[in-house]
Amino acid sequence: MARSAGTRATRAHSVAADLRERILSGSLLPGAPLREVEIESHYGVSRHTVRSALAELVSERLAAARPYSGVSVVALDIDAVVALQDLRSALESEAVRLLRLRHGSRWPGRVLGPVSSALDELVDACRLPDDWVAVERAHSAVHRAIVDAADSTRISEAYRSLDGELQVFLLHLRPRLDAEVLAADHHDYVDELRTVGPAAVREHLDRSTALMTAALSPPGAGDRRSG
Repeated sequence: MARSAGTRATRAHSVAADLRERILSGSLLPGAPLREVEIESHYGVSRHTVRSALAELVSERLAAARPYSGVSVVALDIDAVVALQDLRSALESEAVRLLRLRHGSRWPGRVLGPVSSALDELVDACRLPDDWVAVERAHSAVHRAIVDAADSTRISEAYRSLDGELQVFLLHLRPRLDAEVLAADHHDYVDELRTVGPAAVREHLDRSTALMTAALSPPGAGDRRSG
């Protein structure tokens, strides 16, 4: 019995992983319905497994469940964008505050090393902007590396819980972003974190919030830096 439950859980994770990939790549569009019958047929799994997989996506805020309407791919609105950015700002600003409290503006190599490596990976990903999933992941990795540098398990855990939402956020911004500018902007951002501190976090995220709200309320092109 336990083995059967474990098998169902493994299959549910597998289905959720594939659906997650399709959401983050944009092949499942915002607001698209995630119908249990279709998923059950497509993956050849039980209805219970489908529901477990969808619950996993809902918990990550990659899907939304509404009474009498079923589950659908999350569609960001302006309120959701502002709430996400406010939470990102609070967590990332606190991480930067701790880093500056310990190291001032001269962050040691052991702190900057992982951040620099993540920046290099973002630069590499942005050289092939057609692979936008790789750009999304590299972008998320830069921000995670900054937060992780503060060496606070609780802050890092909280920030990681936003990872899927952050990648969806960047997916929405894709038409308004220049990959080369995105990479250069994040090099500047890390420099500003050391010299300016937490205020640089708010300024950086405010730019991407402005881009996103413009995207959700056209017209308005806005700046082409962000994230």
